Amino acid sequence: MYEAAKILYNNISNYGRLASTLVHLGEFQAAVDGARKANSTRTWKEVCFACVDSEEFRLAQMCGLHIVVHADELEELINYYQNRGHFEELIQLLEAALGLERAHMGMFTELAILYSKYKPAKMREHLELFWSRVNIPKVLRAAEQAHLWAELVFLYEKYEEYDNAILTMVAHPTVAWKEAQFKDIITKVANIELYYKALQFYLDYKPILLNDLLIVLTPRMDHTRAVTYFRKINHLSLVKPYLRSVQNHNNKVVNEALNDLLIDEEDYNGLRASIDAFDNFDNIALAQRLDKHELVEFRRISAYLYKGNNRWQQSVELCKRDKLYKDAMIYSSESRNAEIAEDLLNWFLENKNYECFASALFTCYDLLHPDVVLELAWKNNILDFAMPYVIQVLKEYITKVDSLATSEKERKDQEETKQDQPLVFGNDQLMLTAGPNIAPPPAAAMVPPGMAPGMVPPGGQMMYGAGYPPAQPGYPQQY
Repeated sequence: MYEAAKILYNNISNYGRLASTLVHLGEFQAAVDGARKANSTRTWKEVCFACVDSEEFRLAQMCGLHIVVHADELEELINYYQNRGHFEELIQLLEAALGLERAHMGMFTELAILYSKYKPAKMREHLELFWSRVNIPKVLRAAEQAHLWAELVFLYEKYEEYDNAILTMVAHPTVAWKEAQFKDIITKVANIELYYKALQFYLDYKPILLNDLLIVLTPRMDHTRAVTYFRKINHLSLVKPYLRSVQNHNNKVVNEALNDLLIDEEDYNGLRASIDAFDNFDNIALAQRLDKHELVEFRRISAYLYKGNNRWQQSVELCKRDKLYKDAMIYSSESRNAEIAEDLLNWFLENKNYECFASALFTCYDLLHPDVVLELAWKNNILDFAMPYVIQVLKEYITKVDSLATSEKERKDQEETKQDQPLVFGNDQLMLTAGPNIAPPPAAAMVPPGMAPGMVPPGGQMMYGAGYPPAQPGYPQQY
């Protein structure tokens, strides 16, 4: 008897029961008005579900807005809509509810999950706007089930699960990988092993961008392991820019890898610059490798390396073999070994290379013995080529002899000057002061004429002879 009940409930202002009665009567608009007056969650749910069953979705949305603000009631409402297949209307209801003053995390989370299931194209925009207000772990599971890999990476990044974000991008590059995002996240991962997975991933999918990634990873990466890895898979040439960028660490493996590349590319200028700037590599092994290289410039570098390791004989012999006359002369001079320099002179004479012989005389000037040079020149009848050297040697020896003669003359002059100087200077003579027990003057002391010995002359002073001053009062005699 719904009509009678309607009149009775209306008269006693029992709006909750009135709304239920109106639902049975199919008066949904009036039922919504009654529910608004009752303002009870139970009443709102009853009216909302009745409107959904009757497909009065506008009125159902009006009721639903009063239900979704209660987090405990949200799941039941969503299930009611979903079980009846009204996904579009449910999404519209939650979208309208986002602007409510009492909007809570559950609403944003459930809407994100609904997007992942029914409108994946709108999920990314929703997450970018409201990622801080959703329950990320719950949405992560929904995105993974829906295979929304790009959104999954976005959520992992916001949730600071960088390792999982990288793994997701590596596993699903066609939809999840973005260069800037990948390089930004890879620097924050906790597991360094992901660096090497990322390198393999770039080798497979983005080899042109590999050096950019390596430069980003440089601060935390083990360069020795990285170079060993690329050498193993035979892709060193692909990462040459990276090798150059980290060579300033003077890492042995990096230096050797780059040197190998420069040898393969026949870049002898680059190799020379590399070994001059960074010395942490196996010098002897490289020198032996270049010793038999088909290009003379690399054999020249080999001689340079031997020289740097004090293997002067090998260095000079290699220069002789390649007829690098200038290098041979320079290295002989730097060796400070007279035997090596003389061997080089003999080699020049054996090959009748007299101009180089003359040049070597001055390059190794201070190591050579003039008598040996003159003998070699005389035996080979090339005194003209040795004459500039001989003139220089004579000039040097004459200068030394003149300098010694000047020094000797100055020394003799100083000695003569010292001998001519008297022991007593001026009129003052050396006076010896006698003690109180001084001996009497000798009997041979001279006295003035007409005075007997022992007599005191007038004035009270006794003369003891020429050169003796008179005695001073109160002092003993001086003589």
